[in-house]
Amino acid sequence: MHTPVTIIGAGLGGLVLARVLLLHGIPVTVYEAESSLAARAQGGMLDIHEDNGQLALQAADLMDKFRSIVLPGRQAIRLLDRDGTVLFDKADDGTGPSPEVQRGELRQILLDALPAGTVRWNHKATGVRPLPEGRHEVTFTDGSTVTTSLLVGADGVWSRVRPLLSDATPAYVGRSFVETCLYDADTRHPATAKAVGDGTLVALDPDGNGKWFVAHREKGGVLHSYITLAKPQDWFTTIDFTDAAAATARIAEEYDGWAPELTALITADGTPPVLRPLHALPVGHRWERVPGVTLLGDAAHLSTPNGEGAGLAMLDGAELGKAVAAHPDDIETALTEYERGLFPRSAAAAAEVAHDPTPQEMITFFTDRERAGV
Repeated sequence: MHTPVTIIGAGLGGLVLARVLLLHGIPVTVYEAESSLAARAQGGMLDIHEDNGQLALQAADLMDKFRSIVLPGRQAIRLLDRDGTVLFDKADDGTGPSPEVQRGELRQILLDALPAGTVRWNHKATGVRPLPEGRHEVTFTDGSTVTTSLLVGADGVWSRVRPLLSDATPAYVGRSFVETCLYDADTRHPATAKAVGDGTLVALDPDGNGKWFVAHREKGGVLHSYITLAKPQDWFTTIDFTDAAAATARIAEEYDGWAPELTALITADGTPPVLRPLHALPVGHRWERVPGVTLLGDAAHLSTPNGEGAGLAMLDGAELGKAVAAHPDDIETALTEYERGLFPRSAAAAAEVAHDPTPQEMITFFTDRERAGV
């Protein structure tokens, strides 16, 4: 089978690209490894910034749908010391530039905006090879293949498409998240719910040793947390994460002495802890132009999480879609134009990820943003 545009990966960036192309009458098919949207949890809260995610949604003509899923009050942010002392507390007055939504609901909006059959579920790419005249062939686990005039790798960290363009591989950044969720927290864990507040909690170790919490208040009293540990990967291999009680106890040991309302994010009766090792591509990752193929999102510029990844992926999709629409009969010009903007944009965002901040640095950061009206 041949398709003019083939996108590998139905994440936010790939879906925005598909939507923008279809708005301009350009046929596109998206291939996704997962069996359906319900195949796994869709992740937590996303703050959709004015300068990336919202621009993408405007290009996709979905701003009204987006506004309908914004959760009021979630732009509130609190910074706590490890003993529970509140160092910074800013309420959401409704004027902030980065409304919060739940990732799954945003992805559903994008899927609903595509005609039935645009996304081919349960199609995991196992191989990609170049063909003459800038075309490519993709092979899937079931043995089927597709050839395409434009191949877009929107397939994340371990992209199957990236090797066509680059020898770079993601490297472990020296830290991992341990992800947990507490349910019905206002009733069952009121002290922790109070500590988190209405939006986002950041709790830092003043010793700057790579230990910190980030927790988000989701719908229905859910507290979704990411506990950070700056440990080598070998350290985590000594923990059996299939034994939830043992893994919880071992992670909690690292936060001995922290306020109980904070450590409850680890130890209380929520979801079993899930290990999320963090990887990144080199800052400034780029490639020479290869006919008929490009990348977006984490496949192109994976970095340490900094709150920009989803928005950047969406903007990549929108910018690529607009470039192809502007040059429908000259794909190479479209890809050159897209990558000319992609490389500096993604490099600037990745460069902002630096050392573990101290509480005072975080206070300064949030105070400066508040003064700037951000």
